[in-house]
Amino acid sequence: MPDSSLPLAQTSTPKIAIIGGGLTGLFTATLLERAFSQMNDQKINDQQVNDKALIPEITIFEKSRSVGRLATRYRTDSHTNKKWQWAFGAQFFTAKSTSFQQFIEPWLHTSLLQPWCAQVVSLTPIDANNQTPDIQAKEQWSRVQARYISTPKMTSWGRALADELQHSTIKFKTRVAPLAEHNQALDNKDSKQTELFNEDGNSLGSFDWVICTAPNAQAVELMVASGFSELAKITEPQMQACYTLMLGWDDKQPLPESLKHQEMVWDVAYVQDSILDRIFIEQQKPAHNELLPSITIHARNDWSEQHVDADMDTIKAQLLAAAKQALCWNADSTPSQIDCHRWRYAATVNISNTNSNNTDANTDAVGILVDNEQQWIVSGDWCGQGNIESCYQMATQTVARICAHSLISAD
Repeated sequence: MPDSSLPLAQTSTPKIAIIGGGLTGLFTATLLERAFSQMNDQKINDQQVNDKALIPEITIFEKSRSVGRLATRYRTDSHTNKKWQWAFGAQFFTAKSTSFQQFIEPWLHTSLLQPWCAQVVSLTPIDANNQTPDIQAKEQWSRVQARYISTPKMTSWGRALADELQHSTIKFKTRVAPLAEHNQALDNKDSKQTELFNEDGNSLGSFDWVICTAPNAQAVELMVASGFSELAKITEPQMQACYTLMLGWDDKQPLPESLKHQEMVWDVAYVQDSILDRIFIEQQKPAHNELLPSITIHARNDWSEQHVDADMDTIKAQLLAAAKQALCWNADSTPSQIDCHRWRYAATVNISNTNSNNTDANTDAVGILVDNEQQWIVSGDWCGQGNIESCYQMATQTVARICAHSLISAD
């Protein structure tokens, strides 16, 4: 078990609120449940038969209708009943730490998670001097340094995590109102519970711990008037935007020449000299071979951030023009499906790291932010490196902190 499963040495179960049903929130709930389960198992091993088992009371508040944030979009062709499908959020994730490798192992055994051994190329679009895209082999992702995807959709893992929770309740379409200065209950001076409210002012309940896993800009809005002791640190990492372009081709339609490259079959392209960053071929992923031709393209984060408030039709036109230069389609091979999405909070940049003159210092992420007095935690992938493994790392830090605090309280 990872360190976050430290046993909870207390006689009553804390009520825990998690704001945000993304992967950080789901991982946190999963690891909290495991921590309680391990503690109850320890009681049985120690023959503490008269001690009541502690059942966690965890509530996840999610503003949308679904969990996981590994976004997938699809359309169905009415003629063939086949689907186009685009993983328009995170395309894959890595598992570099031993504990995260162990955490994902059960889903690898069921093939819900699968390694993606993609053939990666470097692609330079056409220009005045080059009438065809220049495609050069770059690398192949391997099982040694694997990239993983969720099948049949990137959303499948988040839903599986939610379904496997045994003692957690998920409240969908629920927006938590900004937290105010915490006032202890008049009839209980020792109470550290926080009462949460929705945007309409209705109570969502009182909780011993409140864990916010929202993007940092949203976390600031929730905490700005709360007296949160680590408020200033929330703004240290900067989140950059990302535009995603989704393209699809009909079943019998010819594909652009660059997608049926005779000399080199490729799955992922790093785009050079363009506003585009990477191109992903969806139907060539594991367990995706039934899809119609579907291409997901991520724009560069710096360009996306500069144009984050631009008109979406204008953005779509610019991305489509850049995609045509990269993939080089003609009238017959023009995509029949075109869609575009804007992510306001996609990539994490730590300002203190970028501005540091010391190349050896400030390389670590900020980590979770904790107000021990009010028992609030601000977490999220942006507290780490901004990737899916960071979601897990922040969840382990969160659960370890709650467990450690409970041990001190018990003493």
